[in-house]
This record gives sequence, structure tokens and C-alpha cells, in this order.
Amino acid sequence: MSSSAATQAFTLLGSLPHSIRSERPRRRRWVVTMRDRSNNPRPLQKGRNLSIEAIQTVQALKRAQKYHNSLEQAFDFKFRRLLKLDMVAVLRELLRQNECLLALKVFEDIRREYWYKPRVSLYAEVIGVLGSNGFFEQVEIVHLYLKSEASLQPEIEGFNALLRTLISFERAELAMECYDLMKQVGCDPDRSTFRILINGLESVEETGSSAVVRLDAQNFYGESLDFLEQEEELTLTH
Repeated sequence: MSSSAATQAFTLLGSLPHSIRSERPRRRRWVVTMRDRSNNPRPLQKGRNLSIEAIQTVQALKRAQKYHNSLEQAFDFKFRRLLKLDMVAVLRELLRQNECLLALKVFEDIRREYWYKPRVSLYAEVIGVLGSNGFFEQVEIVHLYLKSEASLQPEIEGFNALLRTLISFERAELAMECYDLMKQVGCDPDRSTFRILINGLESVEETGSSAVVRLDAQNFYGESLDFLEQEEELTLTH
């Protein structure tokens, strides 16, 4: 650029109003609005947890449950043809929908499969949903299933979840049976186990059982049981 052209450009720039000369490029703002979908129940969807076959099976079982013969046919032609992961997914979906008796029948069917291996955490899920919906007779039946299992693993988180569930339903006797069972399968209780049981049993005035568990806790952790003062969640979220 020649010196005369540069001079003209500088003169033109100097003649512009200060507000224009000092104005910087503005950044564009993006406003994101989120729509509340709480009033629109989410339908069953194909995804990581539910295949198309599992979704169709859930729907078929729910349609057929009013009629015994139709339900057995739905089990024969739908559920029992599923893969292992799909069977478990169907069970969990029925639990999520609080289809308690149907879920229990599915669980009983799964227990008869050749690949079935008992997991205390799954028992805790089933018992939690049954109890939350008032099916305490079925809770006791499922608890009997648990006690009859021959190959339980020492699954401390599963046992603690089950203990927490039983205590939240004020089923102290079942909780103590569960505590005895975990020791029988070689699952050593931890601080959370003792906190759930001792505080829970004392809250329902089961002082005799609480004293037994407290003595066990002292054998593990000594006379001072300060950890009992820590808060322990006694409710389940589904």
C-alpha cells in the first residue's frame, strides 16, 4: 500500500465515531431450554438393558397374566426362548414396573435354568420390591428360597443390601436369619453390617437380638463401636 493510500485510510478511520471504532465483535449466546418430561411416562425402549425380544416378552407376559393358560403359553413361547441376559432384563423391568407377582413367577422360572447362579444382590432387589408393595407373604417365600440355595457366594454388598431392606420393613426375625446365613457361607460382616443390624434392631426394640450382634461386633472391632454413630440409609430407592 502506498504512503498516500495509508494516510487516507488512517484519516478515514479517525473520522469514524468513537463508539464504532471501539466496538468489539460480540460473541453469540446459545440458550438451551429443557423440556420437563416428568408428566410423560417413558415407554419401554430398546437399549443396553432391554432388547426388542425382552420388550416384546414383557408386553406379552403383562397381557397374558390375567389368564393362567395364556400366561403359561407366554412363558413357553416367549420367556423361555430368551437368552440369559434377556431373561434377567425382563425380571428387572417387571420389578421396575412393580409387577410383583409376575416378576416373582419370572424369578422362580429363572431359578430353574441350568445357568442360574444365585446372587444375594438379586434377592435383595426382588424382596425390596415385594415388600415395598406390601407382599410380605411372598417376601417370606423368597427368603426361604435364599436359605435353600446351595452355592451362595460371600457377597457382602448383597447381604448388606438385603439386611437394610429387611430392617426397613421391620422384619427383624428375617434379618437375623439373613445374618446367620451370611456367616454360614463365610461372609464376614463389616462395619456397615453391624451398623444396619444393631441400630435397626434397637429401633424396633429387638434388644435381645441387638445384644447378640453387638457382642459379635465387639469381637471384630473391640469394645468401642464408634462407627455405630454414623448414619446408615434404611430405605431403598427404585
